[in-house]
Amino acid sequence: MAEETLFTKIINGEIPADIVYREGGVTAFRDINPRAPTHVLIVPDKPIPGVNEVAEADAEVLGKLFLAAKKIAEQENIAADGYRLIINCGKNAHQEVFHLHMHLLGGHDLGCMVAA
Repeated sequence: MAEETLFTKIINGEIPADIVYREGGVTAFRDINPRAPTHVLIVPDKPIPGVNEVAEADAEVLGKLFLAAKKIAEQENIAADGYRLIINCGKNAHQEVFHLHMHLLGGHDLGCMVAA
């Protein structure tokens, strides 16, 4: 079993968070340091440290992360204008919490994805 994380504590209700979605082994909540008008973190309830630790058995919940992103984008009224999904993996990508999570960002023009 993976180590308990900040996100595990949010999922378990031990730390307060603005939860916007919870269904089928996926929880989503607003980022406390938003980088866009809409910035939601979408996490599997199962504590998978990162993409490198994903197993075949995780395929269903990974699909549910993307379905949750679609639903949340619609709920937040950003689906029509567009949004960005980001998954950071490891130190060089600046992954801060080692519990797999997807950032959903939107609400304005997000510009280029990566500067040259």
